[in-house]
Amino acid sequence: MFGAAASSSTTAATTAANAAHAANTLNTARCAFQRNTFISPSPSSSYHSIVCGRFRFLSLRSSNAVSTKAMADSQTLAVPKHDPQSSAPGNKQALISLSDKKDLAFLGNGLQELGYTIVSTGGTASALENSGVSVTKVEQLTCFPEMLDGRVKTLHPNIHGGILARRDQKHHMEALNEHGIGTFDVVVVNLYPFYDKVTSTGGIEFDDGIENIDIGGPAMIRAAAKNHKDVLVVVDSQDYPALLEYLKGSQVDQQFRRKLAWKAFEHVASYDSAVSEWLWKQTVGDKFPPNLTVPLSLKSSLRYGENPHQKAAFYIDKSLSEVNAGGIATAIQHHGKEMSYNNYLDADAAWNCVSEFRNPTCVVVKHTNPCGVASRDDILEAYRLAVKADPVSAFGGIVAFNIEVDEALAKEIREFRSPTDGETRMFYEIVVAPKYTEKGLEILRGKSKTLRILEAKKNEKGKLSLRQVGGGWLAQDSDDLTPQDIQFNIVSEKKPQDSELRDAEFAWLCVKHVKSNAIVVAKDNRMLGMGSGQPNRLESLRIALRKAGDEVKGAALASDAFFPFAWKDAVEEACESGIGVIAEPGGSIRDGDAVDCCNKYGVSLVFTNVRHFRH
Repeated sequence: MFGAAASSSTTAATTAANAAHAANTLNTARCAFQRNTFISPSPSSSYHSIVCGRFRFLSLRSSNAVSTKAMADSQTLAVPKHDPQSSAPGNKQALISLSDKKDLAFLGNGLQELGYTIVSTGGTASALENSGVSVTKVEQLTCFPEMLDGRVKTLHPNIHGGILARRDQKHHMEALNEHGIGTFDVVVVNLYPFYDKVTSTGGIEFDDGIENIDIGGPAMIRAAAKNHKDVLVVVDSQDYPALLEYLKGSQVDQQFRRKLAWKAFEHVASYDSAVSEWLWKQTVGDKFPPNLTVPLSLKSSLRYGENPHQKAAFYIDKSLSEVNAGGIATAIQHHGKEMSYNNYLDADAAWNCVSEFRNPTCVVVKHTNPCGVASRDDILEAYRLAVKADPVSAFGGIVAFNIEVDEALAKEIREFRSPTDGETRMFYEIVVAPKYTEKGLEILRGKSKTLRILEAKKNEKGKLSLRQVGGGWLAQDSDDLTPQDIQFNIVSEKKPQDSELRDAEFAWLCVKHVKSNAIVVAKDNRMLGMGSGQPNRLESLRIALRKAGDEVKGAALASDAFFPFAWKDAVEEACESGIGVIAEPGGSIRDGDAVDCCNKYGVSLVFTNVRHFRH
């Protein structure tokens, strides 16, 4: 059994090698013939074009060309007339041209063992030959050398004719036969590493970027993908084993061919998207181009979407602007169950919030809203205070830190009991942090088999924020402003103390991450209560005050937008509750009422002139 298989493989390889040798000999002969018989016509001469594949040549109609034509005719007789290579029984051709040569030897040897003649270019041809694979070089088919520093190699009828010809169209095959062009059954191509070059550390010069834009590669890929009924096109080395298995079989699977064709067009589209994004920035630089393509790459299929009846998947944004730009999409998962749709939303909200604080901070999120936030030099204390803000909501939530999780913090996360009863061990879906110690990871893994442990990099500022609506997308700058970027303008008679102003800044930074209408009450760098998502601001205020309880006295209150009313409304209720300072954007036609109300109750009022709606 094994001996027969080996013999069969050797025979196939020998056949392929012989076919390649014969093809090389024939191609060398016809190219030499072309060089020897071409003549340069005078400008006044009339002539018809030469077709290298059938050894035609310029036929001058002027009288002084008769002897040359006769010589050419005699030479034509010395070269055996041939049909296109693909017409020979069992002679199959594969075209391979790769920048990324991963698993090239595996592919080349596999195709050769299956009896394929391999046609290749430049470095790919050399790599194949070094692996013991017989190769016909492209210039042997085109009868033309590489030129223009490699810009022109495969852009030739002898290549593209062999890819694009439909085998079921008689006139296509007659045209190939007429011009001596063989067909290609397999085309394996990937493209210049443009994406890697333009995103490399230190960037790239404009001219170097231009030179890394592939032209011939996309042309061959698109041609083969268009004619996928007859030509198998491969752009991903992970598909090499499936390709070889398919070629070993005898059945035609159009779905397999279509999938490869789809992947090929997607590959080229993603490539073109990177070129377009880069060139737009080099040309104009405006953040909102007239046309926008966002290349997305599937990271994982999810169990379901927001609800079990909704199918879902998670994609990574492959835009150049997202390279090394941080965010939850590129987080490393060290432990736990696979991430769900809602997990990604909540983890993103928690990570974006905690990353904005300068001091060691813990943020607890539930349904994308921060329900607990605290900053302390002692991160263990910050964690306890963040949970204490709303322990009921914190249970089953996401806990995020902006510093390393070490052994001590990991133990506290694992063992901490709910402040509501002092007995129930806190349960979380996700822990996210910028890094972990080895011991910290080990301890957290022991808390629960399902606990998802994420290591993330801080989001860079200045990103483009996209959101889908029915039939379109909204695009805007990300909301990157922090208290250090704005002025807190005092508009009341009472000036806030330094500690009160710091509380107002902390509350303001928290409220920008809460769903509108949003109110946050905070004191001593910790959230005491928040109200979110209510249709009216007064109700959000009441929820926040109720959660803050008795600790509201002297605390700071921040609102994501202005108060439309003051008297017998949110501002007066806040003043009556004992709030010490209020921070709001201002901008209402009744701002004067808010100032008068705060003056009446002796409350400090500051305007930020910055709104933080979040929908």
